[in-house]
Amino acid sequence: MLRRSFLKALAAIVPAGSMQSFLAAQAPTPSAPLPSRLHVVNPGEDYSNQPHSLGFSSILFKVPTHETNGGLFVIEHTNLLPGGPPLHLHLNQEEWFYVMDGEVAFQIGEQRVHLHPGASVLAPRRVPHTFSSVGPTPSRLIIAFTPAGKMEQYFRDGELNKDHAGDAEFMRPYELERVGPSPFWKQPSA
Repeated sequence: MLRRSFLKALAAIVPAGSMQSFLAAQAPTPSAPLPSRLHVVNPGEDYSNQPHSLGFSSILFKVPTHETNGGLFVIEHTNLLPGGPPLHLHLNQEEWFYVMDGEVAFQIGEQRVHLHPGASVLAPRRVPHTFSSVGPTPSRLIIAFTPAGKMEQYFRDGELNKDHAGDAEFMRPYELERVGPSPFWKQPSA
């Protein structure tokens, strides 16, 4: 099944709260054997018990790259504030977003949408995209990258270098391209 079809089908049938259960229940493949023990990640927790941040939200790793043999990386953005990442694209990953709380604006290609809890959207590889919380309270998202690529390492390294995590030079080794500033960033007053 094509990745895009799989992600659309997944979005339609699996509520966000049971995403971890759904992923854990999938049959193992020869290239990704089932771990010897399941690693349940409870609400509000990170897989390794070490939350991450790039400054505009807290990031919890829910499904690390090594558990899917590089096929999938899933994170939860909590306390997402207005701003978000720069307009960027992924050379080799689709990025799927599922809004759990709040209101989030997305720009994907030339299209802009505002999504509320229960809605999802897919940013295809090589298509510029960004997002920002826009409601009166912080937002919460589940984000899945497929294949995982270098995204987990980007978040780990970006956390250590928050001031430059959105710079084109910093992003490039992780197969990310900065396209420009986020259209959701507030412009300085004149």
